[in-house]
Amino acid sequence: MVAALELYLDVDATRRVRTLWRALEAEGIPTLASLLNDKHRPHVSLAAARTLSPAPIIEALDGLPVGRGLTLDLDFVGQFVGRVLWLGVTPTAELLKHHAEVHARLAAAGVETWDLYQPGRWVPHCTVSMRVPNPQMGPAIRRCLEMLPLRATVTGAGVTDHANGIDVPL
Repeated sequence: MVAALELYLDVDATRRVRTLWRALEAEGIPTLASLLNDKHRPHVSLAAARTLSPAPIIEALDGLPVGRGLTLDLDFVGQFVGRVLWLGVTPTAELLKHHAEVHARLAAAGVETWDLYQPGRWVPHCTVSMRVPNPQMGPAIRRCLEMLPLRATVTGAGVTDHANGIDVPL
């Protein structure tokens, strides 16, 4: 499974992403809303790994207001191999600097994360679906584009591993 260090969006942006999830679900496209019994909330992951222990992350990031106050502009739609559909976050200098600081602190504390989330490789995104059926990818992309652009403010962060019951706010 996947464990992550997640950034959470303000109430309005969260509502809009959840509305998108419901619209796609109504069209038979599975989203994060139906994955793991609705445990997911709209987010942007700063780091991910097979497992993450919250305690070392909390200690490593002590004193850093992880993500809080960052403005995220979700302006495009993207896909990863495996039929993963997401809303793309414009990678601003402020966001990339914050991401690099988080990873420097995690690395110094010995917290290992996947290479794809490392500075220089990370693609900031808000996942919509992990498995869009191939025939429905076009309609799913069009539905996503209908709700963009979306500006969000990061209001919180947390370490999650929903498959193992971990959801610890920072």
